Amino acid sequence: MDVATEREDGVLCVIVEGRIDGATVFAFQEAIESAIEDGDRAVIVDCERLCYIGSAGLRTMLAIAKAVSNRDARFALCSLPPQIQDLFLQSGFDTIIKIYQSKDSALEALGG
Repeated sequence: MDVATEREDGVLCVIVEGRIDGATVFAFQEAIESAIEDGDRAVIVDCERLCYIGSAGLRTMLAIAKAVSNRDARFALCSLPPQIQDLFLQSGFDTIIKIYQSKDSALEALGG
């Protein structure tokens, strides 16, 4: 798993590639938590290159979303591959975490 970050107008964009599973979940969480700065209004996780997420990854997404919310910022996912989007829909996580079709649509919604 690889994690890269970039900022755009006070929004932290996290690009994740590979798998988020029991072996990588702690590194994923640490990468995001260490990248968040006080001025970030939102955190977007770009999942376009994510090929797998396990139950540990789902729990971590919820934990990160809660931590971001506690900082008075917003959290969202974008560009989910179909099989991963289905997992979020079937689990009901889409009612907790906002999902956008593209990074541009997420930035438009959360950047302002």
